[in-house]
Amino acid sequence: MTTRDSFTSDPGEMQKAFSAFPSGVAALSARVHGDPTVMIVSSFAVGVSYNPPMVSFAAQHTSTTWPVLSGAQAIGISVLGEGHSDKARQLASRSKEGRFADLGTVEAASGAIFLQGAPVWLECTVEHRYPAGDHDIIVLRVLAMMTDDDRSPLVWHRQTLKMLGDGPTH
Repeated sequence: MTTRDSFTSDPGEMQKAFSAFPSGVAALSARVHGDPTVMIVSSFAVGVSYNPPMVSFAAQHTSTTWPVLSGAQAIGISVLGEGHSDKARQLASRSKEGRFADLGTVEAASGAIFLQGAPVWLECTVEHRYPAGDHDIIVLRVLAMMTDDDRSPLVWHRQTLKMLGDGPTH
């Protein structure tokens, strides 16, 4: 039985607890200074605002990709789909070379880059930045979007990519 005495604020235990909450995984990508740049986030949140449409994610202060990507005219958000499960680690690699290898992409006139096979594409611009501990919360304004109802998203749960089950809950 769990009791109030079992609660902790240990950072390692906190990270483990946070990983028990499933979240979507998204690739944020754009062409910046001529180079395709991508960042994978599991802190992506939709429905921040519907009017105007806004989404958000959290960027670690130690990120080397976000400072580059934040300078893009527009950012393409591709919610990772089941077909990306074997490419997610490649996209998140610290090595900038080969992140997009063997991946189909579509580039908008704005420089936003989208991954083929994603259930959702959002073309966004940075609207707000808020400090939040060792991260910044970034709010993006959605300029345009597309969905593919035939594709299912990947979920990040307990530090593992998983596919959604397709049965209803009771």
